[in-house]
Amino acid sequence: MKKYSFRILLAVSCFLVAHFSLIAQDNVLEELEEIAIIDQKIMMPMRDGIRLATDIYRPKTDKKVPIIFSRTPYNFNSWGDGEQRTRTASRALAAVKRGYAYVVQNERGRYFSEGEWDILGVPLTDGYDAFTWMKDQAWSNGKIGTLGCSSTAEWQMAVAALDHPSHAAMVPQGFGAGVGRVGDINEQGNWYRGGAEQMLFISWLYGVEHDKFKPRIPEGATQEDLIRISRFYDLAPENPPVDMAEALNHLPIQDILKNINGKHEIFDKMVRRKPNDEDWFKGGLYHDNMEIGVPSFWFASWYDVSITPNISLFNHVRNNAKDKEIRDNQYLVIAPTLHCAYTRATENTIVGERSVGDARLNYDEQIYGWFDMWLKGEENGFKEKTPRVQYYTMGSNEWQASETWPPEDAKPTTYYLNSDGNANSSYGDGVLSTRKAGSDNPDGFTYDPMVPVPSYGGNVCCTGNAVKGGAYDQQQMETRNDILVYTSDVLDEGVEISGFIESTLYVSSDAKDTDFTIKLIDVYPDGRAYNLDETIQRVRYREGYDKEVFMEKGNVYKVDLTPMSTSNYFKKGHRIRIEVSSSNFPRFGRNLNTGGNNYDEKVGVVAHNKVHHSKEYPSQITLPIVVK
Repeated sequence: MKKYSFRILLAVSCFLVAHFSLIAQDNVLEELEEIAIIDQKIMMPMRDGIRLATDIYRPKTDKKVPIIFSRTPYNFNSWGDGEQRTRTASRALAAVKRGYAYVVQNERGRYFSEGEWDILGVPLTDGYDAFTWMKDQAWSNGKIGTLGCSSTAEWQMAVAALDHPSHAAMVPQGFGAGVGRVGDINEQGNWYRGGAEQMLFISWLYGVEHDKFKPRIPEGATQEDLIRISRFYDLAPENPPVDMAEALNHLPIQDILKNINGKHEIFDKMVRRKPNDEDWFKGGLYHDNMEIGVPSFWFASWYDVSITPNISLFNHVRNNAKDKEIRDNQYLVIAPTLHCAYTRATENTIVGERSVGDARLNYDEQIYGWFDMWLKGEENGFKEKTPRVQYYTMGSNEWQASETWPPEDAKPTTYYLNSDGNANSSYGDGVLSTRKAGSDNPDGFTYDPMVPVPSYGGNVCCTGNAVKGGAYDQQQMETRNDILVYTSDVLDEGVEISGFIESTLYVSSDAKDTDFTIKLIDVYPDGRAYNLDETIQRVRYREGYDKEVFMEKGNVYKVDLTPMSTSNYFKKGHRIRIEVSSSNFPRFGRNLNTGGNNYDEKVGVVAHNKVHHSKEYPSQITLPIVVK
């Protein structure tokens, strides 16, 4: 009897939640209809005749208004139920209340938009043509600002490089998958890190890519037709649920989507591209040879998948834009959250399982202050009252401000790896010290790609149930013998580390190729060990991504890993730790150690890897310690 009562109570509760959610959605739409002119399913023409489905919400006024433009591969059909419907209406309502038109558009080939889809909504001319169409509307004041997070942000940078005169300002958030190459960082839109595959795109494409045999709207469908049928047909595929933790284990990598009956046309072509393939430079990615001429308010997160390239892009534009006014109008916010989770910060923000305190910020106020300045021409004091860089320091749990990144008072301090040759696991003798080691007592471990080190927490996105994002206690992980652990002495006073973390390892192996990973850890007095950031380097790319140089047994090689980034206060009594291994799976694809393509291989080779540390081989990590 009690079992049935519980089921009835659960069913009633679910009904009530759904019911009141629908009421909230309807209230938002009703309020929007009162103050806005709503024009949906406008088919905006591109230069090649393809039409893109567009919804416009604009104030009921005779005055010309500026535009906030959101271009996305995701569904924004306002007639369906659920979160997306409310999100679009809420964003439109917020913009219209502030005197803006809100325009949302699907990339070509997505939902009601015509054409064939590719990642980042190429061709780039679609973005340019959309700007031209919008600025020519009778109700437009000719000023357009772009806004969005993740895939709704990542297209913005390359299109900004086209320098449309109406693109007056942009607010890219969680934008790393739009960054191809910035300086020495060659992630190619998060496809790689240090030349190793990032597995997130496999999971993301399974949930996002539409089948080439999908239903299509007949050519020439009128706006009236599209509005009518959009009430009945969402065109959103409903993919069968997949245990992505299991799916990503499949080998070879190139067959993972095929193995789960996923759509794999885009994946098939991208998985074969090496980090410096010329095709990366033909799509929608931004590369550092492209000139951004748009004032930009960037938003990034410490536990996002691409924090280092995100900040590096801000620095690149800030330091290298040809126009001094553009250099002077770059601003950055770094929050202590997961991917695109800025507004989810609370009085007690939990990221993974670590509390980072009250991480709230007045995001909307700042974003609209930015747009008011650039799209309306308001003299609102934004630049006087907004720091150049706003960053959250975990540990001390506070927002801080700086004119630069890293902060000007961050001093690079080098710590060296030391041991007597047994740094394996947290039970070993690995030490992190400002003193160089003397004679070489290398730490060796066995890396078996069939039994990789599992990803636990981290700076991730979009991997389904395969990886938990955020900070998690690594103590249990650190009992593995294939993880080398190097820990500082107990800190006599607190230390703030804010900036880029550079690391160099001197390594050897009996395999032709392998990977090396590093993880930065904050160790609490009770032993809890929370991860801050992580990186990886495929050794074949140690001399650059334009060539592959394999290892020979018995030789020692210098490997510079791609930088990590964080802002964390290590309190008195804490310790600083790094972990070194050769896998972090499925965060990164495991190297099968053969020297082959990796993506098309099933059978791996066990590698016996060593990390050397001595005066001759000073394996090290450089920490930006803030001196106040």
